[in-house]
Amino acid sequence: MAGKFKFTFGPWNIHEGADPFGPEVRKSISFSKKLEYYKKLGFDGVQFHDDDAVPQLNDLTGKQIAAKAKELRKVLENNGLVAEFVAPRLWEDSRTIDGAYTSNDPACRKYAIDRSKRSIDIANALGTDLIVLWLAREGTYIRESKDSKVATERIVEAVNQMLAYDPNVRVCIEPKPNEPMDHTYIPTTGHAIALGLLCSDPERVGVNIESAHAILAGLDPSDEMGFALSFNKLWTVHLNDQNGLKFDQDKSFGSVDLRRAFNQVRILDKHNYGKNGEMVGLDVKAMRTQKDNVATRHLSNSREIFLRLLEISRKIDDKIIQKCQKERDYEELDLYIMKSLLGG
Repeated sequence: MAGKFKFTFGPWNIHEGADPFGPEVRKSISFSKKLEYYKKLGFDGVQFHDDDAVPQLNDLTGKQIAAKAKELRKVLENNGLVAEFVAPRLWEDSRTIDGAYTSNDPACRKYAIDRSKRSIDIANALGTDLIVLWLAREGTYIRESKDSKVATERIVEAVNQMLAYDPNVRVCIEPKPNEPMDHTYIPTTGHAIALGLLCSDPERVGVNIESAHAILAGLDPSDEMGFALSFNKLWTVHLNDQNGLKFDQDKSFGSVDLRRAFNQVRILDKHNYGKNGEMVGLDVKAMRTQKDNVATRHLSNSREIFLRLLEISRKIDDKIIQKCQKERDYEELDLYIMKSLLGG
């Protein structure tokens, strides 16, 4: 057990509390003000979408984008923070309605790849080599609208162009089975790793596992993490929780299933996650009912739960686990874990 844990979140994790069925319930907070919260809440780094770092980048030249990103890096350093990754936002432009890399329109596909290259420029200016791809609209509402083989090849080609654009960049795929699309092409960790093996430099293609996304696929997040760890491909995580196979809820970590959260913490720690600089992202959102003055509790609560579960995990006697495994007495093992979680 030798994990080294530094925590991050994105500016979208402090938000106005809007949802598709009602108005905003909290006041907006400026980006600069959000940065002031990070260290106070015990966090070390910032996750970025490209336009979080450089707003309205579609209207800027390459030099302007780089200059603004370099200015932001100074702000981060002044706040004692680092950029964990940059993710191209490829799902809110009119040119990506039908997907980005898999659009049926070649001009739209070109836009998506060009925007991804600008994200790499931003990442370089911010001092990170990690790009996260959430393939939000790379999927279909009806099967006949796209050819899944061609779509997969188009995603591979897009990643290859990113790898060729910068020989040092690492591309991290964040799989999700659905939402906003009915079905996506890269729904699970296994799909993401397999896709990476098709790319021109598989060593530079990894995976970002989000707890809720794994749950939405009917899978256990800790098993997905173990699978990625066995390939040395787990380069970042988005921890949260999920109440069933619903929409992506981004609940505070451990708030629905504490044992499921425990197993995520345990497998990360057991296999020394963080030793190569990997960070723990907490992609959680405040409950809609939270008032402005307590609208960051979901972040501090999630970090606290992670550290408390880490403490419990490190106190567990591995000899007892091994004895139960050897004797195939999994009922006793089950009770031991439950008692450990209950503080007994």
